[in-house]
Amino acid sequence: MVNKMYKDKKTDKPIPTWNPFKGCDFNCVYCEPSFKRQAKRQKHNCKDCYNYKPHFHPERLNKIPKANLVFACGNGDISFADIKQKALILRAMQLKPKQTFLLQTKNPECLENFRIPSNVIVGTTIETNRDTREISKAPLTLTRYNDICVLSCRKSVTIEPIMNFDLDVMIDWLWAINPEIVWVGYNNYPESIYLVEPTLEKTNKLIDELNTFTDVRLKTIRSIKGKIHGKKIRFD
Repeated sequence: MVNKMYKDKKTDKPIPTWNPFKGCDFNCVYCEPSFKRQAKRQKHNCKDCYNYKPHFHPERLNKIPKANLVFACGNGDISFADIKQKALILRAMQLKPKQTFLLQTKNPECLENFRIPSNVIVGTTIETNRDTREISKAPLTLTRYNDICVLSCRKSVTIEPIMNFDLDVMIDWLWAINPEIVWVGYNNYPESIYLVEPTLEKTNKLIDELNTFTDVRLKTIRSIKGKIHGKKIRFD
């Protein structure tokens, strides 16, 4: 399976996804038209996959795609896995030292007591430095920021879907996290999901600053104007 969220910079192809753990209960509003809709294709394979319910697939531990870069648990959040399940997943990645794995979670604290293999890049999503309680049950981005800073491992950050932010704060956060890679992109479903977004000018200022100290990879970058769902776009 491939995940369209990320591409391998060397091949410009989507990164293959390996899913020994699937599902998430953070209920981020922007996952409804993407991950949750994709999960409905699994009705005849796995009921829990179909319902996007967090669950473990131990039979997949040894079925890692043959690729230089693999998105681990890309169709879920490993924070909902128990301690044994996390350990088994990390061990499976450690046994493939010639491959690199991207492991993303909106609750980096869940990995705090584990030794992260050197071929694993732990990522988190930071859509904004502002309050995200209206769009997600995940830990606040301030919490994610603090928790990923504590981890001793390789790191990445996804700023997608980007929401309005405070430029100086976001730059300070990303500098402190010191990620190898930062992905930046706007909401891919503006006609169905309404988010308060930054202007393109503001986003470009952030990208320019990030480019001075990390590898920035762009996703959907677009201007925003007019109205969506009858709501006027709000700017800072």
